Amino acid sequence: MIKTINIALIGNPNTGKTSVFNALTGLNQKVGNYPGITVEKKQGICKLNRTIKARILDLPGTYSLNASSMDESVVIELLLNKNDLDFPDVVVLVTDVENLKRNLLLFTQIKDLEIPTVLVINMSDQMKRKGISIDIELLEKQLNTNIVLISTREKTGIDSLKETLINYRNIPTSPILDPLTIDEAYFQSLKHAFPNQSLYKLWLVITQDVNFTKLERQKVPDSADFKTQSQSYLKKLQQRETIKRYQIINKILKETYQVNKEEATDLRSRLDNILIHKFWGYVIFFIILLSIFQAIFDWSSIPMDLIDSTFVQLSEAVNNYLPPGVLTNLIAEGVIPGLGGIVIFIPQIAFLFLFISILEETGYMSRVVFLMDRGLRRYGLNGKSVIPLISGTACAIPAVMATRNIESWKERLITILVVPFTTCSARLPVYLILISLVIPNQRFLGISYQGLTLMGLYFLGFLMAIVSASLMNKILKTSTKSYFVVEMPNYKLPLLKNVGITVWEKTRAFVVEAGRIILAISILLWVMASYGPGENFSNAEDIVKTNAAYENISAAELEIKIASYRLEHSYIGILGKSLEPAIAPLGYDWKIGIALISSFAAREVFVGTLATIYSVGNDSQETIKNKMSAEIRPDGTPLFNLASGISLMLFYAFAMQCMSTLAIVKKETNGWKWPLIQLVAMTFIAYFAALIVYQILK
Repeated sequence: MIKTINIALIGNPNTGKTSVFNALTGLNQKVGNYPGITVEKKQGICKLNRTIKARILDLPGTYSLNASSMDESVVIELLLNKNDLDFPDVVVLVTDVENLKRNLLLFTQIKDLEIPTVLVINMSDQMKRKGISIDIELLEKQLNTNIVLISTREKTGIDSLKETLINYRNIPTSPILDPLTIDEAYFQSLKHAFPNQSLYKLWLVITQDVNFTKLERQKVPDSADFKTQSQSYLKKLQQRETIKRYQIINKILKETYQVNKEEATDLRSRLDNILIHKFWGYVIFFIILLSIFQAIFDWSSIPMDLIDSTFVQLSEAVNNYLPPGVLTNLIAEGVIPGLGGIVIFIPQIAFLFLFISILEETGYMSRVVFLMDRGLRRYGLNGKSVIPLISGTACAIPAVMATRNIESWKERLITILVVPFTTCSARLPVYLILISLVIPNQRFLGISYQGLTLMGLYFLGFLMAIVSASLMNKILKTSTKSYFVVEMPNYKLPLLKNVGITVWEKTRAFVVEAGRIILAISILLWVMASYGPGENFSNAEDIVKTNAAYENISAAELEIKIASYRLEHSYIGILGKSLEPAIAPLGYDWKIGIALISSFAAREVFVGTLATIYSVGNDSQETIKNKMSAEIRPDGTPLFNLASGISLMLFYAFAMQCMSTLAIVKKETNGWKWPLIQLVAMTFIAYFAALIVYQILK
């Protein structure tokens, strides 16, 4: 029988925790949410041996158990609640060999909770180059724990870690710091009130205000005083605790940890002087972004054409080999075109995540956060707002979650409300298909107009987020001032395994989530487009054939006219026609109106919706791009021209257009007030921006 144990992976940010997680789990991982709160966690499975399987939780990075933000409190609440299904049998505390002193603060706190804790010292391959030597045997003795020296880059130490985890019951759990040394009188009274409880656990419950198992208080006169102590007094005790811990850590490291600092300057400081320079830093960042967007178009053209033609052939094969009927039409005209409309963008989505992952792995993204912080402060955003704004390029939902590390409610609220302006990967399919239709595939000085347009849309979204934040900062006045501290990790070559896993997981999640929605919407749209009320729909063929204007056209053209007439008088046509007066000033027809409504489920549904609508009753051998470029207005001009294309791109750049993001904003702000304000404001901005641009360009 296989036994399953829970392992919590904990550590400071930038200690290589993700690399250790990937080394243990590989692709046996999934992403979920903690019950009752919205914080992303990673969960993976690792088979330690034939009889023991480990369920590994990768928890948010934290510097200590003195939480200052909501995401850090996740770690504390889990470690204090033995009734939690995820409560760890053993903790793996990942540390960085260069910052061991700072990392050990968190280690000593967790060990004092009397949970078996393995100390993993990562990046051991850098010890020789940095002149670091560690007496592991003595350090184990001093800390009274098991220590594993690993290098995820050189793939060393992972087997030793697994062996240690198998024998986790042998890991000592004795605490390192006696709480009585912090303030004897206070902790003696606490011990007297709760004689059967761990003093350090009680201390965390009091200072962190987290959920914990019910405590049976003794009826003592001063038992109610513990949580009513002044905040300044508790803060003073926390500071004293930190000092005591560092005194212990310093004494231990003085005997076990040596660093030879003969090298005066290193590559890191020289690179930082350039990459976070107040002028050249921005220039380099601009060049990197421009290169990424150029590559997205150039490198993905061949695989995209292959995917596009494959789905066309698939629809044709279904029509040829399956018997005629409703089911065949549904598959060929509804399901396949709808899914094809999203699958075609896999290469470009994958390339986007590839570049973002490489920038994160190398340590450059932390420099970008520091660089952008300089400019954001004047607009009322916390420096920590940069992280959600940048992560919003993948998806607005985790970006909104990431605001939980912002202490100020005002700054957190502003960040939540402006994050959806950042161009997410769901907008990418919309931008890519429209850019390919209305922007010439030409170059100026080697720079593609299409790549430049895509980068411009990203900048436009970010600019609108900054402008909106500035306005809200003036409306929501407050006198509080916040500070931003970010750690600069070492530069390193990206681990191909980590990059590969990130690209695979992000792309797969994008396709699976979008695919589910598109499949359901494609079926619904096909039904609404294939059926309709009244004589106009049921007698479409007779009505078109008796129209004098169509007497001299070919049989093929006549079939197209019949299909078009039937579509206009179907249920979806009636719905679209009712919307047309509101969107016609923007340059859109009723089919685009349907796509706008359906894409509220998810932005990328826009392309799949048009693919389904254009496929009903039409030639399945045409690609979605060809069908969109062939659409004409009643006056014979192309529907998708420069004016309507730019108008649509601006609408999607500014509109909320995502019910999942709306739902997460509601959850994070504890009500419908702010998400409804956000929805109305963004829709207003999107509509009038699209209206003005179309009226100018048409």
